[in-house]
Amino acid sequence: MTQRTGQCLCGAVTFVARADKTEFGACHCKMCQRWTGSALLCVTVPQEQIEWSGSDHVATIQSSDWAERGWCNKCGSGLWYRVTAEGPHAGNYEVPIGLFDDPAGLTLTHEIFIDKKPDGFAFAGEHGRMTEAEVLARYGVTTIGA
Repeated sequence: MTQRTGQCLCGAVTFVARADKTEFGACHCKMCQRWTGSALLCVTVPQEQIEWSGSDHVATIQSSDWAERGWCNKCGSGLWYRVTAEGPHAGNYEVPIGLFDDPAGLTLTHEIFIDKKPDGFAFAGEHGRMTEAEVLARYGVTTIGA
């Protein structure tokens, strides 16, 4: 199993992720746009495969009925989007690829909420793309929140 390390901008929060996953996705929903200033580009890491340090500097907000977002309360770096609701994705962290010390070898495999993406940019290559309606139907929800 591969280990990847990372940290927030100031280094107050660090992590070690143990996973062989080399895929990442992009979310273009309005919540992610507001949280990141663009798209959220992230790797899914199951909760049992990641260890966080610096918890004194972590703040969270329940951003929807099923998920929370975490950030460093010292520098403001977004740390994760995490599913809090019961189900097959419960506890999974979506960790922004920019936090990894070495993101080499990560490949974009999917984009969600593609119909909400600003028209001024596009990610190249062939990969899966789902609209808001397709995402909501897949996860059995009617709205994403704010």
